Amino acid sequence: MMRYQMLIDGQWTDARSGEVWNVINPATEELVAPVPFGDERDADAAIDAASRAQPGWAAMTAYERAAILLRVATLIRERLDELAPIMTRECGKPLSEARGEWGAAADLFDWFAEEGKRAYGRTIPARKGNKRLLVLNQPVGVVATITAWNFPAYLPARKWAGALAAGCTIVGRPSEIAPMSAIALVNLMVEAGMPPGVINLVNGKPNEIGQAFLQSPLVDKISFTGSQRVGQILMRGAADRIKKLSLELGGSAPVLIFDDYDVEKAAEQAVAAKFRNAGQVCISPTRFYAQQSIFEDFVEATREKIGQLVLGDGLQDGITTGPLVTAVGRDRAVTFVDDARAKGAIAVTGGQRPENLSRGFFYEPTLLTNVSPMMRISCDEVFGPVMALSPFDDLADGLRLANSTPYGLAGYALTNDLKTAVGVYEGLKFGIVGVNDLVPATAEGPFGGIRESGFGSEGSQEGLVEYMVRKFVSVGL
Repeated sequence: MMRYQMLIDGQWTDARSGEVWNVINPATEELVAPVPFGDERDADAAIDAASRAQPGWAAMTAYERAAILLRVATLIRERLDELAPIMTRECGKPLSEARGEWGAAADLFDWFAEEGKRAYGRTIPARKGNKRLLVLNQPVGVVATITAWNFPAYLPARKWAGALAAGCTIVGRPSEIAPMSAIALVNLMVEAGMPPGVINLVNGKPNEIGQAFLQSPLVDKISFTGSQRVGQILMRGAADRIKKLSLELGGSAPVLIFDDYDVEKAAEQAVAAKFRNAGQVCISPTRFYAQQSIFEDFVEATREKIGQLVLGDGLQDGITTGPLVTAVGRDRAVTFVDDARAKGAIAVTGGQRPENLSRGFFYEPTLLTNVSPMMRISCDEVFGPVMALSPFDDLADGLRLANSTPYGLAGYALTNDLKTAVGVYEGLKFGIVGVNDLVPATAEGPFGGIRESGFGSEGSQEGLVEYMVRKFVSVGL
């Protein structure tokens, strides 16, 4: 049985205030469950527990920590049929996507269980015979994590697995909008044998808990995935204590579709990537640019593919696209489309709330053409099922359009020409570039942005090093 409470120092507990937060199913607007909704007192208790547990966890060998992380991965895979509906009910994504996310979370625990065994240091040849020079990698200490609602299991797993493998302890705060998957993951971590205080979870008031993380001298690092606005608040707050940060702040991802690529295949890939999780994906392609000679063909092929999507409750068979997670998110999509239309954009398909779904935060998968740079959809993150499509002339023109954003998380291209592919991945100003791959995130690859999309990497070797500090040792003999 899952315990939907906070976990502090190995104990399941309600909020000290007694407050609860009602988790709402975005497909039906019905109550899923009440969960504890805490404040800085709960955060402080969790921080203290993590601080006391950290020396013991760090003293375990990488192999001992790996055994527990591997058990977590095994438990996730064994419980997929139980875990997937939890995610679908709290954030709306179809069961197939929920199962895929939980599988990817298991992959992260697998990866870091092994990568933690490779936290290599190095020796440096000394210029004097009576010296020995060493560089050691050691855990940063207590890590506070703040994660978003759009991938409620995968985002915590990406942070927690890397930090735990490095020897850090965790205080995790999931989004209050969709906290149940993170809580379910913590249930499995406890079952896998995680010692008390090593993993702590507090669900509650964003500002109060965030400030507790910033102000506590016991928190050595904060890792955040979410909005640019909150990232800026954390940067300002972290300056007072020179606190270590990693920030993943989303983006406005472009796709360049070249005329040497099969149009039908391009449309299929584009629609699958764009409307995954109803467009609520930080690396989701949003701004599509098709080369002039294939533009009209691509518009028609994409319109047909969008027409095959089935909107509805993700718990039902045959549903391909769920709701947005909140009414605010749905209204944001409405605002973006209304702004674009007012400035001359054409909705080829979609562009309104579905008439056949009277409840839930649904918005029709939408394709916009005649898009101009003055529209919000061209420069801001819609975070919804809205696809903006424009033509471009050549590689130089495509790169100019693609890079015309302050964000720098992910950019894409579809081409069969090697010279074009090299020009694209060298010319796109993004931390992640996919060439003929619009879903590039994987445990073994580094994930992170540049410019206003933040800094720091998760996954791969970089995702381990992010939770470690280097110590230089000079020994005189």
